[in-house]
Amino acid sequence: MHLAYPAVLSALLFCTGLYGVLARRNAILVLMSVELMLNAVNLNLVAFDVWLSKAARDTLHSGQALTLFTIAIAAAEIGIGLAIVLAVYRNRGTSDIDKLRDSAEGHESGGPDGDAPAADQTGKAEATA
Repeated sequence: MHLAYPAVLSALLFCTGLYGVLARRNAILVLMSVELMLNAVNLNLVAFDVWLSKAARDTLHSGQALTLFTIAIAAAEIGIGLAIVLAVYRNRGTSDIDKLRDSAEGHESGGPDGDAPAADQTGKAEATA
């Protein structure tokens, strides 16, 4: 098999995963997109390992060994990431990344900086005094 076929497939998978990371708002879909990107990297590692092993018969297949480490890291990442997403969902009631970012930055309190209600209250306190 030519090296171009798995390389093009890997590039398409990686671009699809990158689009998913940049465009999705749901945290679980972002984690799935990261997994898709890691699988594209794994496909590239194995394809280049097979391609390079044809040139030298006495190789150690380091690309395939690195792929096993990448799969182990991906499994740990998805386990920890899913646990974090579930904990945030239980506490906040949503897994929408934009809403979580806005609530963390303090945009829910009414003003653009989150300081507008406090300034109104101090103005009222000064007016009554």
